[in-house]
Amino acid sequence: MKSAIEVNSEIGRLKSVLMHRPGKEIENVIPDTMKQMLFDDIPFQKIADKEHDYFTNLLRNHGVEVVYIEDLLEDILQKDDVRDDFESTYLNEHYYQGSSAEDIKQYFETLSIHDLVSTIYAGLRREKIHFTHPSLHDVAGTNAFDPFLLDPLPNAYFTRDPQASMGSGLTINHMTFEARRPESLITEYVMKYHPRFAGKINVWLDRYNDARIEGGDELVLNDHVVAIGCSQRTSTRSIEKLAHKLFEDPDSHFDTIVAVQIPHNHAMMHLDTVFTMVNYDQFTVYPGIMNGGKMNINILHPGKDNTINLEHRTSLPDTLKEVLGLSEIDLMETGNGDPVAAPREQWNDGSNNLAIAPGEVVTYDRNTVTIDLMRKHGITVHEIYSSELSRGRGGARCMSQPIIREPIEKN
Repeated sequence: MKSAIEVNSEIGRLKSVLMHRPGKEIENVIPDTMKQMLFDDIPFQKIADKEHDYFTNLLRNHGVEVVYIEDLLEDILQKDDVRDDFESTYLNEHYYQGSSAEDIKQYFETLSIHDLVSTIYAGLRREKIHFTHPSLHDVAGTNAFDPFLLDPLPNAYFTRDPQASMGSGLTINHMTFEARRPESLITEYVMKYHPRFAGKINVWLDRYNDARIEGGDELVLNDHVVAIGCSQRTSTRSIEKLAHKLFEDPDSHFDTIVAVQIPHNHAMMHLDTVFTMVNYDQFTVYPGIMNGGKMNINILHPGKDNTINLEHRTSLPDTLKEVLGLSEIDLMETGNGDPVAAPREQWNDGSNNLAIAPGEVVTYDRNTVTIDLMRKHGITVHEIYSSELSRGRGGARCMSQPIIREPIEKN
Protein backbone atom coordinates (compact mmCIF):
# COMPACT_ATOMS: atom_id res chain seq x y z
CA MET A 1 0.00 0.00 0.00
CA LYS A 2 1.30 3.44 -0.93
CA SER A 3 2.13 5.54 2.10
CA ALA A 4 -0.08 8.52 2.91
CA ILE A 5 3.12 10.46 3.68
CA GLU A 6 5.98 10.86 1.22
CA VAL A 7 8.56 13.50 2.12
CA ASN A 8 12.10 12.79 0.94
CA SER A 9 13.55 16.28 0.73
CA GLU A 10 13.17 19.87 1.84
CA ILE A 11 12.86 21.11 -1.73
CA GLY A 12 10.80 18.65 -3.79
CA ARG A 13 7.71 20.27 -5.27
CA LEU A 14 5.18 20.57 -2.46
CA LYS A 15 1.92 18.77 -3.24
CA SER A 16 0.11 18.50 0.11
CA VAL A 17 0.61 20.27 3.43
CA LEU A 18 -0.86 20.12 6.94
CA MET A 19 -1.80 23.48 8.47
CA HIS A 20 -3.92 25.09 11.18
CA ARG A 21 -5.74 28.39 10.70
CA PRO A 22 -5.24 30.60 13.78
CA GLY A 23 -8.36 30.77 15.91
CA LYS A 24 -9.60 32.31 19.13
CA GLU A 25 -6.69 30.68 20.96
CA ILE A 26 -4.27 33.44 19.93
CA GLU A 27 -6.54 36.06 21.49
CA ASN A 28 -6.89 33.96 24.64
CA VAL A 29 -3.26 34.68 25.49
CA ILE A 30 -3.11 37.42 28.12
CA PRO A 31 -0.10 39.31 29.45
CA ASP A 32 0.08 37.18 32.59
CA THR A 33 0.16 33.94 30.59
CA MET A 34 2.37 34.95 27.66
CA LYS A 35 5.49 33.34 29.11
CA GLN A 36 3.87 29.99 29.89
CA MET A 37 2.20 30.08 26.45
CA LEU A 38 5.65 30.71 24.87
CA PHE A 39 4.60 34.03 23.33
CA ASP A 40 6.44 37.35 23.39
CA ASP A 41 3.43 39.37 22.28
CA ILE A 42 -0.29 39.01 21.64
CA PRO A 43 -1.35 38.73 17.97
CA PHE A 44 -4.53 40.30 16.62
CA GLN A 45 -6.59 37.38 15.29
CA LYS A 46 -8.52 39.30 12.61
CA ILE A 47 -5.31 40.31 10.84
CA ALA A 48 -3.51 37.04 11.60
CA ASP A 49 -6.30 35.14 9.86
CA LYS A 50 -6.07 37.38 6.79
CA GLU A 51 -2.31 36.85 6.67
CA HIS A 52 -2.68 33.10 7.08
CA ASP A 53 -5.36 32.97 4.36
CA TYR A 54 -3.05 34.87 2.02
CA PHE A 55 -0.36 32.26 2.71
CA THR A 56 -2.66 29.28 2.13
CA ASN A 57 -4.14 30.82 -1.03
CA LEU A 58 -0.64 31.36 -2.37
CA LEU A 59 0.09 27.69 -1.78
CA ARG A 60 -3.14 26.61 -3.47
CA ASN A 61 -2.35 28.84 -6.44
CA HIS A 62 0.88 26.87 -6.81
CA GLY A 63 -0.88 23.52 -6.87
CA VAL A 64 -0.59 22.65 -3.17
CA GLU A 65 -3.39 20.88 -1.32
CA VAL A 66 -3.89 22.60 2.05
CA VAL A 67 -5.20 20.21 4.72
CA TYR A 68 -6.34 21.72 8.01
CA ILE A 69 -5.63 19.48 11.00
CA GLU A 70 -8.64 20.88 12.85
CA ASP A 71 -10.85 19.53 10.03
CA LEU A 72 -9.24 16.10 10.34
CA LEU A 73 -9.89 16.17 14.09
CA GLU A 74 -13.55 17.01 13.46
CA ASP A 75 -13.77 14.08 11.05
CA ILE A 76 -12.54 11.47 13.53
CA LEU A 77 -14.59 12.80 16.45
CA GLN A 78 -17.76 11.96 14.52
CA LYS A 79 -17.35 8.46 15.95
CA ASP A 80 -18.63 8.36 19.52
CA ASP A 81 -16.01 5.91 20.78
CA VAL A 82 -13.14 7.98 19.37
CA ARG A 83 -14.64 11.16 20.77
CA ASP A 84 -15.05 9.62 24.22
CA ASP A 85 -11.53 8.23 24.23
CA PHE A 86 -10.02 11.51 23.01
CA GLU A 87 -11.86 13.55 25.63
CA SER A 88 -10.80 11.20 28.42
CA THR A 89 -7.17 11.19 27.34
CA TYR A 90 -7.12 14.95 26.85
CA LEU A 91 -8.54 15.58 30.31
CA ASN A 92 -6.30 13.01 31.95
CA GLU A 93 -3.26 14.76 30.49
CA HIS A 94 -4.58 17.95 32.08
CA TYR A 95 -4.87 16.11 35.42
CA TYR A 96 -8.68 15.90 35.45
CA GLN A 97 -9.99 12.50 36.53
CA GLY A 98 -13.04 10.97 38.18
CA SER A 99 -15.99 13.28 38.80
CA SER A 100 -14.03 16.33 37.67
CA ALA A 101 -13.41 14.79 34.26
CA GLU A 102 -17.05 13.69 34.04
CA ASP A 103 -18.27 17.22 34.79
CA ILE A 104 -16.14 18.62 31.95
CA LYS A 105 -17.17 15.81 29.60
CA GLN A 106 -20.82 16.53 30.34
CA TYR A 107 -20.19 20.09 29.20
CA PHE A 108 -18.40 18.81 26.10
CA GLU A 109 -21.47 16.73 25.26
CA THR A 110 -23.53 19.93 24.96
CA LEU A 111 -21.24 21.10 22.15
CA SER A 112 -21.34 20.28 18.47
CA ILE A 113 -18.21 18.57 17.20
CA HIS A 114 -17.16 21.79 15.51
CA ASP A 115 -17.57 23.74 18.75
CA LEU A 116 -15.78 21.01 20.71
CA VAL A 117 -12.76 21.24 18.42
CA SER A 118 -12.86 25.04 18.64
CA THR A 119 -12.86 24.72 22.45
CA ILE A 120 -9.93 22.30 22.41
CA TYR A 121 -7.90 24.93 20.57
CA ALA A 122 -9.32 28.06 22.22
CA GLY A 123 -9.25 26.73 25.78
CA LEU A 124 -11.99 26.16 28.36
CA ARG A 125 -12.96 29.08 30.58
CA ARG A 126 -13.50 28.37 34.30
CA GLU A 127 -16.99 29.85 34.40
CA LYS A 128 -18.23 27.22 31.90
CA ILE A 129 -17.98 24.40 34.45
CA HIS A 130 -19.69 23.84 37.79
CA PHE A 131 -17.92 20.96 39.54
CA THR A 132 -20.28 18.71 41.48
CA HIS A 133 -17.53 17.33 43.72
CA PRO A 134 -14.56 19.66 43.22
CA SER A 135 -11.05 18.66 44.19
CA LEU A 136 -8.35 21.08 45.26
CA HIS A 137 -6.99 20.95 41.72
CA ASP A 138 -10.39 22.02 40.39
CA VAL A 139 -10.83 25.03 42.61
CA ALA A 140 -7.23 26.17 43.17
CA GLY A 141 -6.61 29.44 41.38
CA THR A 142 -10.28 30.07 40.65
CA ASN A 143 -9.79 33.69 41.59
CA ALA A 144 -6.21 33.87 40.33
CA PHE A 145 -4.90 35.37 37.10
CA ASP A 146 -5.57 32.37 34.85
CA PRO A 147 -9.21 32.20 33.69
CA PHE A 148 -8.80 28.81 32.02
CA LEU A 149 -9.36 25.25 33.20
CA LEU A 150 -7.93 24.00 29.90
CA ASP A 151 -5.34 26.28 28.39
CA PRO A 152 -5.58 27.58 24.83
CA LEU A 153 -3.19 26.27 22.17
CA PRO A 154 -1.92 29.51 20.59
CA ASN A 155 1.15 27.84 19.06
CA ALA A 156 -0.98 25.40 17.06
CA TYR A 157 -0.64 27.36 13.81
CA PHE A 158 3.01 26.28 13.82
CA THR A 159 2.16 22.81 12.53
CA ARG A 160 5.79 21.98 11.82
CA ASP A 161 6.58 21.09 15.43
CA PRO A 162 4.10 18.51 16.86
CA GLN A 163 5.06 16.07 14.12
CA ALA A 164 7.70 15.76 11.40
CA SER A 165 7.19 13.97 8.10
CA MET A 166 10.17 12.05 6.73
CA GLY A 167 10.13 9.37 4.10
CA SER A 168 7.01 7.22 4.41
CA GLY A 169 6.29 8.19 7.99
CA LEU A 170 6.63 10.76 10.71
CA THR A 171 7.63 11.40 14.25
CA ILE A 172 4.81 12.31 16.63
CA ASN A 173 6.73 14.47 18.99
CA HIS A 174 7.29 14.69 22.72
CA MET A 175 7.02 18.47 22.96
CA THR A 176 9.40 20.23 25.31
CA PHE A 177 6.92 22.52 27.04
CA GLU A 178 3.59 21.53 28.54
CA ALA A 179 1.84 24.34 26.65
CA ARG A 180 2.35 22.50 23.36
CA ARG A 181 1.92 18.84 24.30
CA PRO A 182 -1.81 18.66 23.45
CA GLU A 183 -0.91 19.49 19.83
CA SER A 184 0.87 16.17 19.34
CA LEU A 185 -2.01 14.36 21.08
CA ILE A 186 -4.22 15.68 18.28
CA THR A 187 -1.68 14.39 15.75
CA GLU A 188 -1.66 10.98 17.41
CA TYR A 189 -5.42 10.59 17.15
CA VAL A 190 -5.59 11.92 13.59
CA MET A 191 -2.88 9.53 12.40
CA LYS A 192 -4.46 6.60 14.24
CA TYR A 193 -8.09 7.09 13.26
CA HIS A 194 -8.41 9.24 10.13
CA PRO A 195 -8.94 7.07 7.03
CA ARG A 196 -6.47 9.20 5.11
CA PHE A 197 -3.63 8.05 7.38
CA ALA A 198 -4.73 5.08 9.51
CA GLY A 199 -2.61 2.04 8.66
CA LYS A 200 -0.91 3.90 5.81
CA ILE A 201 2.09 5.49 7.55
CA ASN A 202 5.10 4.61 9.68
CA VAL A 203 5.51 6.22 13.09
CA TRP A 204 9.26 6.49 13.65
CA LEU A 205 8.88 7.90 17.18
CA ASP A 206 5.70 8.44 19.17
CA ARG A 207 4.92 11.15 21.69
CA TYR A 208 5.53 8.79 24.60
CA ASN A 209 9.24 8.80 23.86
CA ASP A 210 10.83 10.13 27.06
CA ALA A 211 13.13 12.61 25.32
CA ARG A 212 12.10 15.94 23.82
CA ILE A 213 12.02 16.47 20.06
CA GLU A 214 10.22 19.00 17.83
CA GLY A 215 9.68 19.21 14.10
CA GLY A 216 11.40 22.55 13.61
CA ASP A 217 14.65 20.71 14.34
CA GLU A 218 14.00 17.92 11.82
CA LEU A 219 15.07 18.65 8.23
CA VAL A 220 14.98 16.08 5.41
CA LEU A 221 17.93 17.04 3.21
CA ASN A 222 17.45 14.21 0.73
CA ASP A 223 16.15 10.64 0.58
CA HIS A 224 18.86 9.28 2.87
CA VAL A 225 20.07 12.28 4.93
CA VAL A 226 18.25 13.97 7.82
CA ALA A 227 19.62 17.01 9.67
CA ILE A 228 18.47 17.47 13.26
CA GLY A 229 19.13 20.40 15.53
CA CYS A 230 20.33 19.73 19.04
CA SER A 231 18.54 22.71 20.51
CA GLN A 232 16.41 24.11 23.30
CA ARG A 233 13.60 21.87 22.02
CA THR A 234 15.39 18.67 20.88
CA SER A 235 17.76 16.56 22.96
CA THR A 236 20.72 14.40 21.99
CA ARG A 237 18.92 11.39 23.47
CA SER A 238 15.94 11.79 21.14
CA ILE A 239 18.27 12.17 18.16
CA GLU A 240 19.97 8.86 19.02
CA LYS A 241 16.60 7.14 19.50
CA LEU A 242 15.40 8.35 16.12
CA ALA A 243 18.68 7.31 14.52
CA HIS A 244 18.26 3.74 15.83
CA LYS A 245 14.71 3.59 14.48
CA LEU A 246 15.55 4.99 11.05
CA PHE A 247 18.68 2.86 10.67
CA GLU A 248 17.03 -0.38 11.81
CA ASP A 249 13.52 -0.17 10.33
CA PRO A 250 13.33 -1.83 6.88
CA ASP A 251 10.73 0.74 5.78
CA SER A 252 13.26 3.55 6.27
CA HIS A 253 15.89 4.41 3.68
CA PHE A 254 17.69 7.02 5.79
CA ASP A 255 21.30 6.12 6.61
CA THR A 256 22.76 9.47 7.69
CA ILE A 257 21.79 11.90 10.42
CA VAL A 258 23.60 15.21 10.84
CA ALA A 259 23.21 16.47 14.41
CA VAL A 260 23.85 20.22 14.56
CA GLN A 261 24.35 21.93 17.91
CA ILE A 262 22.73 25.37 18.08
CA PRO A 263 22.36 27.80 20.99
CA HIS A 264 19.69 26.76 23.49
CA ASN A 265 17.54 29.88 23.65
CA HIS A 266 14.15 31.22 22.60
CA ALA A 267 15.59 33.36 19.81
CA MET A 268 17.01 30.25 18.12
CA MET A 269 14.61 27.63 19.41
CA HIS A 270 14.82 25.28 16.38
CA LEU A 271 17.33 24.51 13.65
CA ASP A 272 14.93 25.83 11.00
CA THR A 273 14.94 29.27 12.64
CA VAL A 274 18.63 29.57 11.77
CA PHE A 275 19.07 27.28 8.76
CA THR A 276 16.93 26.11 5.84
CA MET A 277 17.58 24.36 2.53
CA VAL A 278 16.13 26.25 -0.44
CA ASN A 279 17.72 24.52 -3.47
CA TYR A 280 19.92 21.55 -4.34
CA ASP A 281 23.04 23.42 -3.25
CA GLN A 282 21.67 26.61 -1.68
CA PHE A 283 20.89 27.31 1.96
CA THR A 284 19.99 30.26 4.16
CA VAL A 285 21.82 30.47 7.47
CA TYR A 286 22.00 32.87 10.38
CA PRO A 287 25.67 33.84 10.73
CA GLY A 288 25.33 33.90 14.53
CA ILE A 289 25.49 30.08 14.65
CA MET A 290 28.66 29.72 12.58
CA ASN A 291 31.03 30.40 15.51
CA GLY A 292 33.97 31.28 13.31
CA GLY A 293 33.69 27.98 11.45
CA LYS A 294 33.98 25.90 14.64
CA MET A 295 30.56 24.41 15.18
CA ASN A 296 29.66 21.24 17.05
CA ILE A 297 28.36 18.83 14.39
CA ASN A 298 28.16 15.06 14.51
CA ILE A 299 27.36 12.65 11.68
CA LEU A 300 25.57 9.45 12.67
CA HIS A 301 25.75 6.30 10.52
CA PRO A 302 24.62 2.72 11.16
CA GLY A 303 27.29 0.57 12.84
CA LYS A 304 27.56 -3.15 13.40
CA ASP A 305 25.09 -5.02 15.61
CA ASN A 306 22.62 -2.10 15.79
CA THR A 307 25.24 0.36 17.01
CA ILE A 308 25.75 3.89 15.72
CA ASN A 309 28.99 5.25 14.36
CA LEU A 310 29.69 8.87 15.28
CA GLU A 311 31.94 11.25 13.34
CA HIS A 312 32.64 14.76 14.61
CA ARG A 313 32.79 17.80 12.33
CA THR A 314 33.17 21.54 12.92
CA SER A 315 32.36 23.14 9.55
CA LEU A 316 28.75 23.37 8.39
CA PRO A 317 29.64 24.06 4.72
CA ASP A 318 32.08 21.15 4.57
CA THR A 319 29.63 18.82 6.29
CA LEU A 320 26.84 19.68 3.87
CA LYS A 321 29.12 19.09 0.88
CA GLU A 322 30.21 15.76 2.35
CA VAL A 323 26.79 14.28 3.15
CA LEU A 324 25.08 15.64 0.02
CA GLY A 325 27.93 14.83 -2.37
CA LEU A 326 28.35 18.42 -3.54
CA SER A 327 31.55 20.08 -4.68
CA GLU A 328 30.32 23.57 -3.80
CA ILE A 329 27.42 25.08 -1.88
CA ASP A 330 25.90 28.54 -1.63
CA LEU A 331 25.30 29.69 1.95
CA MET A 332 23.23 32.88 2.01
CA GLU A 333 23.53 34.67 5.34
CA THR A 334 20.40 36.10 6.93
CA GLY A 335 20.40 39.88 6.63
CA ASN A 336 23.41 39.50 4.28
CA GLY A 337 25.54 39.07 7.40
CA ASP A 338 25.07 42.68 8.49
CA PRO A 339 25.50 43.02 12.29
CA VAL A 340 22.18 44.88 12.59
CA ALA A 341 20.08 43.38 9.79
CA ALA A 342 21.09 39.77 10.50
CA PRO A 343 19.86 39.46 14.11
CA ARG A 344 16.84 41.65 13.37
CA GLU A 345 15.72 39.52 10.42
CA GLN A 346 16.63 36.29 12.20
CA TRP A 347 14.29 37.33 15.03
CA ASN A 348 11.58 37.69 12.39
CA ASP A 349 12.40 34.31 10.80
CA GLY A 350 14.47 35.47 7.87
CA SER A 351 16.04 31.99 7.76
CA ASN A 352 12.74 30.14 8.15
CA ASN A 353 11.92 29.64 4.48
CA LEU A 354 9.48 27.11 3.04
CA ALA A 355 10.66 25.68 -0.27
CA ILE A 356 7.70 24.81 -2.52
CA ALA A 357 10.01 23.64 -5.31
CA PRO A 358 13.78 23.67 -5.88
CA GLY A 359 14.93 27.27 -5.76
CA GLU A 360 11.42 28.61 -5.01
CA VAL A 361 10.48 29.70 -1.49
CA VAL A 362 7.82 31.40 0.61
CA THR A 363 8.98 33.81 3.31
CA TYR A 364 7.87 36.80 5.39
CA ASP A 365 7.84 40.11 3.51
CA ARG A 366 9.45 41.99 6.40
CA ASN A 367 12.87 40.39 5.88
CA THR A 368 13.80 42.67 3.01
CA VAL A 369 17.59 42.31 3.15
CA THR A 370 17.45 38.50 3.12
CA ILE A 371 14.83 38.51 0.35
CA ASP A 372 16.96 40.78 -1.82
CA LEU A 373 19.98 38.54 -1.23
CA MET A 374 18.08 35.36 -2.15
CA ARG A 375 16.82 36.95 -5.36
CA LYS A 376 20.33 38.03 -6.29
CA HIS A 377 21.34 34.39 -5.85
CA GLY A 378 18.65 33.26 -8.29
CA ILE A 379 15.98 32.14 -5.80
CA THR A 380 12.32 32.78 -6.66
CA VAL A 381 10.80 34.37 -3.57
CA HIS A 382 7.09 34.63 -2.76
CA GLU A 383 6.43 37.12 0.03
CA ILE A 384 3.66 36.71 2.60
CA TYR A 385 2.34 39.23 5.10
CA SER A 386 3.89 39.18 8.55
CA SER A 387 2.47 41.84 10.83
CA GLU A 388 0.66 39.49 13.24
CA LEU A 389 1.72 35.93 12.40
CA SER A 390 5.36 36.75 13.11
CA ARG A 391 4.55 37.68 16.71
CA GLY A 392 4.46 33.95 17.48
CA ARG A 393 8.15 33.57 16.50
CA GLY A 394 7.78 31.33 13.49
CA GLY A 395 7.84 31.75 9.72
CA ALA A 396 6.55 29.99 6.61
CA ARG A 397 8.32 26.70 7.33
CA CYS A 398 7.12 26.72 10.94
CA MET A 399 3.50 27.16 9.82
CA SER A 400 3.50 24.20 7.42
CA GLN A 401 4.02 20.45 7.68
CA PRO A 402 4.51 18.78 4.29
CA ILE A 403 2.57 15.57 3.73
CA ILE A 404 3.57 14.91 0.11
CA ARG A 405 6.53 16.24 -1.86
CA GLU A 406 7.41 15.15 -5.37
CA PRO A 407 10.72 13.28 -5.69
CA ILE A 408 13.55 15.56 -6.72
CA GLU A 409 15.69 14.83 -9.75
CA LYS A 410 19.30 14.10 -8.95
CA ASN A 411 21.18 17.33 -9.57
